[in-house]
Amino acid sequence: MAKQINTRDICWHPSPNYEERQRRIDMIVIHYTEMESAAAAIARLCDPETKVSAHYLIDKAGALTQMVADEHCAWHAGVSFWEGETRLNHNSIGIELDNNGNEPYAEAQMQTLEGLLAFLIEKHNIPPQRIVGHENIAPGRKVDPGPFFDWERLRQRGWGWI
Repeated sequence: MAKQINTRDICWHPSPNYEERQRRIDMIVIHYTEMESAAAAIARLCDPETKVSAHYLIDKAGALTQMVADEHCAWHAGVSFWEGETRLNHNSIGIELDNNGNEPYAEAQMQTLEGLLAFLIEKHNIPPQRIVGHENIAPGRKVDPGPFFDWERLRQRGWGWI
């Protein structure tokens, strides 16, 4: 069951790593952090020297942190390609999941993710089939959200690439 997202429940931890958007938001990219903790991932995503960021991070307990405002371009996708488009940072929202890539995703985390996806799809009128993994837009370079991510769970809601 998806957790209903209330914007008052989102912890704001601003990252300086963003720029102005070049295109309308029409895509969501799911990542895993591949770090030892959500706190370590947030620190990295907010460090100006790393030049990486994401819009949101969901920890294993389901807590939601926002680091870059939706209207800005976060630096999460890198060199990327999907359906003839490149530079996908400019039209996507990046969601990081606190996971090392070698373990199942926590139920509370998945519930928050489902709630956040529903919220973002409605807020930005994102086509539900334009929810993809980092591995889909950077094949051979990235493998997240990885083999433990439950794409079937999202597809049962009509979400995700086909």
